[in-house]
Order: sequence, then C-alpha cells, then structure tokens
Amino acid sequence: MTGVRSYGEQGQARGSEVSVYVESHARPPKMLIFGAVDFSAALARMAKLLGYHVIVCDARATFATRKRFPMADEVIVEWPDRILQRLGKDLSSRDAVCVLTHDAKFDVPAIMAALETGVGYLGAMGSRRTHRHRLDRLRQQHVSEEGLSRLRSPIGLDIGARTAEEVAISILGEIISLRAGRRVTRPLTETDGPIHDERAFEHARLESYGPDGDSPERS
Repeated sequence: MTGVRSYGEQGQARGSEVSVYVESHARPPKMLIFGAVDFSAALARMAKLLGYHVIVCDARATFATRKRFPMADEVIVEWPDRILQRLGKDLSSRDAVCVLTHDAKFDVPAIMAALETGVGYLGAMGSRRTHRHRLDRLRQQHVSEEGLSRLRSPIGLDIGARTAEEVAISILGEIISLRAGRRVTRPLTETDGPIHDERAFEHARLESYGPDGDSPERS
C-alpha cells in the first residue's frame, strides 16, 4: 500500500508532527495458461489488463509462438507439469492456473502438478462430459477428493459466454469474485445442464488441434 503516514515525535501512531511517505512494491500476480488456443489468446489479453504476469505454455512449438501471443510476458514450449515443477514453488493465493488444453495428455498431469502448489485459482476447460472423464482419470491417479474440490471445472461463471473473449471474461470474473469473497453469479462448476459455449469450445479445439487431434507425444 502506498501513501503518507503521520506519526508523533516519539513515533506515536496517532501523532501528526512527522509525515512519512511509504511506497510498497509487490510482484504482479501470475497467470499460467496451458494450451495455445484461441481462448488462451483472449484470456492472456484480458489478464494483462488486470495486471497479471501472463505465461502461456504448450508442448507444441507450432502453436506456442510469440507471434500468436504477443500480449503474453512469456511463451514457453514445454509440457505443463514440467513447467509447474519449476515454477510451482513460487505460486501463491494471488496466482492462477488455467488449463485450456482440452486434452487428457496435457490437462491431467497439469492439474496434478498444480494441486501440489499453493496456487489460489485452478480452473480447467471442457464440457461436463469431459470433466467427468477427467475426474475419473485424476481419481485413478489417487488424487484426493479434497484436491479435486480445488478444481474449478467447467471453468468460469455461468454467464452464457460463447466467444473466446466472453469466455475470458467469465474466467476472470470467477477469479475476481473468489478473491473478493463475493458471489455474483453461479460458477459453471456448481450448475447442471448444457454449457452454452460448447460449440465454440469445439470450434476452437478443431482450429488448434485439427480433426484428428494433432497433439504431440511426450518425449
């Protein structure tokens, strides 16, 4: 917090004889976005407006490029869990991990690694069907129910988002409301029924992965 504080001659908190200007600096919160898809580009742009240090990560060098994500502070070609092994110890309640890969090869290891950190927000994109299958895979990896309760999935608030930009707003809205302890609308993770933007998710998946799922094999 930055401002002027007044003290008495002996340092009394209620005095007014001495004025001191105090300027504090805190590192910006970090947002790690996994998956170099259209939704990630929109989320990175808006997260920067909110002051986040944005890191976009994808194991596919063709998609994780500075040209596609000029707004990101860092664009890293690597598997998500390996990045979290390096950066996870520095993540705190102010930080966020958003898993937008929509692919079990990426998102299950990423979520498991994120749960080992102190990150304040962990969300994953996908339909309810994808989320159920993801939970099954995580349980098979012995992730506890307590750990699963930290996962916000389907990601975002239930505001009827369709476009990539609207989805980004729903994700950031959920992050802000959780941080502030406010409940402005229901998060998708607590609702039933279809997700309004499922077709948009599928379109972005085909745009980024191709119809045959052109995702890399781990080396």
